[in-house]
Amino acid sequence: MDILKKKIILASQSPRRSQLLEQAGFHFEVKVKPIDETFPEDMPVDEVAPYLARQKAEAARAFITSDEIILTADSVVILGNTIYGKPVDFEDARRILRALSGNTHRVITGCCLLSKDRERVFSGESKVEFGPLSDEEIDYYIQTYQPYDKAGAYAIQEWIGLCKIHRIEGTYANIMGLPVDLLYRELAGF
Repeated sequence: MDILKKKIILASQSPRRSQLLEQAGFHFEVKVKPIDETFPEDMPVDEVAPYLARQKAEAARAFITSDEIILTADSVVILGNTIYGKPVDFEDARRILRALSGNTHRVITGCCLLSKDRERVFSGESKVEFGPLSDEEIDYYIQTYQPYDKAGAYAIQEWIGLCKIHRIEGTYANIMGLPVDLLYRELAGF
């Protein structure tokens, strides 16, 4: 399949995104150009992930030498109108997980495909219903899994996903950090 043979540069340090691309059969290499991941304060929460994905792609533009395609992504966890990013420490992770406990939140993963002459920005959305989390469960999860590099202070593929997520609407891969089904479709027409 030609889609899987495209020259993709994944401009992301996320091991989960690399894992998802590998499992889907894509050929890619990882090259990263770090950026400041801030966004305008008045930006609607639904637009933040695609905005950051585009910013990351622009920063990585120099990696394109011929027919490569840059792929970037950014995931945000949204409860109500609040974005819960990566926790800065144990107390912040505890605060985030307490907020998500017993609630349904959204995960939006924005993606950007960038070549020498084209750009395509798109996003996937999933809804995640958490069961109630006790303080003991929250502390166990944080101490055991150290979720400091994860938006919303959790990973669906770990204990919290197996034991405390009651329902998801959307794709599991999107919650992990990359809407692979949408990526496949977008690459077909890119």
